[in-house]
Amino acid sequence: MSDWRARAARDGRKPLYRPAEPAGGPAPHPAPEQSMDPRSEPAGEQVPLEQSLVDAAVYRDGCRIDVPTGLTDIYRQLPGEPGAMAWIGLYRPAEAQLLEAAERFGLHELAVEDAIVAHQRPKLERYGDTLFVVLRAARYLDDVEEVDFGEIHLFVGPDFVLTVRHSQSPDLSAVRRRLEADPDLLALGPEAVLYAILDAVVDGYAPVIAGLQHDIDEIETEVFGGDPKVSRRIYELSREVIDLQRATRPLLDIMGSLEAGFDKYGTDQELQRYLRDVADHATYAAERVDGFRQMLQNILTVNATLVSQAQNEEMKQLAEAGHAQNDEIKKISSWAAILFAPTLIGTVYGMNFVHMPELNWLFGYPFAIALMAAVCVGLYVIFKRRDWL
Repeated sequence: MSDWRARAARDGRKPLYRPAEPAGGPAPHPAPEQSMDPRSEPAGEQVPLEQSLVDAAVYRDGCRIDVPTGLTDIYRQLPGEPGAMAWIGLYRPAEAQLLEAAERFGLHELAVEDAIVAHQRPKLERYGDTLFVVLRAARYLDDVEEVDFGEIHLFVGPDFVLTVRHSQSPDLSAVRRRLEADPDLLALGPEAVLYAILDAVVDGYAPVIAGLQHDIDEIETEVFGGDPKVSRRIYELSREVIDLQRATRPLLDIMGSLEAGFDKYGTDQELQRYLRDVADHATYAAERVDGFRQMLQNILTVNATLVSQAQNEEMKQLAEAGHAQNDEIKKISSWAAILFAPTLIGTVYGMNFVHMPELNWLFGYPFAIALMAAVCVGLYVIFKRRDWL
């Protein structure tokens, strides 16, 4: 039993991964993985590994020769089967379950830490003769027009493949059926399983890319249609594209690392062709996703420009309306002033005081009328010259 497994058993606690303790005592700080909220069972509860076994089988020359009931059967049978390979699939296993698998297959504790914590970036790491690969699958949900991401961890050894899924996608049962239907490919060993899973993950990006392309086309129509809610949709879609970019871009490094080890690790020539084909598809997917991000940035810029133009047009219309309103107010005020002048004169002469000389004047009435007309004409001329009328 390895040191870290033994320490966990002696402490009587749920085993959490941490670096080996120095000779002088425990490590002063816990490993960062402890703060990432890994999934685990309640303290003291041991969940059997078989409960998270999705499928497990032993293959020889590409044919399934046994369906073991658990890891104990696989571990006991493999040494006695030359050229045999085990493929174990786990779905959301608890920490203790992964520790048991790690102990039986000699997995490196750092890789097991990553598989326990999950939420890892896509990567490929080699620990001795075992490959540890993290992939992020994606699927497009048509009903909500969103991208759902999944995560899968692969431990690929000389005679075994252990897959750990933390989400429903990808459907590895379809991958297993495909390989079992092609014994010649499956006979190439664990690397053939790695290829098939990589191929399934990369091919799964195709409908996602098509769905995102459709969403972007709709957004372009909404942008030029003046939909006020399009900015929020652009932002949400940009986040999905960024997440997809984080899933696809590291695949190029993964495929490059695999290709760099073809000669060193003696990868079969036919399998090399298959892996290069996956690399081509991964490159295409990564380039399309990069293009989507640039397109969304351009669409967001265009939308901001259109919104600014619309706001400027609205402000112009408001200014024109205000100007027209001011003209109307000027006209009303001018006519009010013109009509007020004769009213004022008529009011003065209508007071009928005894001592008003104009009341007994022969030309008093014509004078009052002429005065009213003169004042009105004078005001009209003044307002007209000032463009109030």
